[in-house]
Amino acid sequence: MSETPTAESVLPAAPGAEDYLALDFVNSATALPGGQFIDLLGTPGATNHWLTAHGLAPADAGVQETCATQLRSLREHLRALFAARVAGLPALPADLSAVNAALGRAPTAALLYWDERNGPYRAAPCPTHEILDRALATLAANAADLLTGPDADRLTACGSAPCNRYLLRHGRRHWCSIRCGDRARAARAYARRTQPNAD
Repeated sequence: MSETPTAESVLPAAPGAEDYLALDFVNSATALPGGQFIDLLGTPGATNHWLTAHGLAPADAGVQETCATQLRSLREHLRALFAARVAGLPALPADLSAVNAALGRAPTAALLYWDERNGPYRAAPCPTHEILDRALATLAANAADLLTGPDADRLTACGSAPCNRYLLRHGRRHWCSIRCGDRARAARAYARRTQPNAD
């Protein structure tokens, strides 16, 4: 049986993913040429791997299917919000509600603790049962920051079909990877060669 695909084995991270974890998250379900589809959250094990690789869960978190399902659901709501933003359309209330519910799942303030030797300190505890809540809240907050921040106008969908990934546009670049850019240019060149002359 083949190994679980990683983001690196499918495509490199899209432009902007280094600044916004939410881009990597929404791009964790990727359409590839030839009708192939990779879902990096497709199984509990793959989900645990993705969360660990992004610093959202320990390697031994033991993600269950219910947790993976909740993460995939949030991903689809965020994809819908990204699509609405890119198209300049209003967001659906269900998508906003899902993101706001995720935002409220984990406390945002570090709690105050007192160590006998070192005195007071603040920390955000994360018991095992709160790992999913914190991951959902972190991903939702990062997406909200992107959608409401100065980079929101740069958010775009990859311009190379069938790719369904999002990126932050740099200049005129509308592709998430060199592979997608090459495919789009080749398709345009082929279309020009096969069009009958208008003369």
